[in-house]
Amino acid sequence: MSEDPSLSLNAAVRRIAPKVGVVPDTLRGWVRRAGIDSGRRPGTTSEDAASIKKLQAEVRELKRANDILLAASSFFARELDPRLPW
Repeated sequence: MSEDPSLSLNAAVRRIAPKVGVVPDTLRGWVRRAGIDSGRRPGTTSEDAASIKKLQAEVRELKRANDILLAASSFFARELDPRLPW
């Protein structure tokens, strides 16, 4: 009969965490993250997460720039065409 791997991981985490000066949940999270980053577990890798975060910031900035350009074009359109309402 083989031992459940999650139980041995939990036992190892509880034993090792105090030796490295972290709480068990932190060490367990590091182990999980290492598994994802190495491709042994499903999930978003650290590299992909950083890329997604960067792209989301870029999208926010582009939306902001688009709003500014839209407001400016509306302003100048009214300036150039006196028939448009203020």
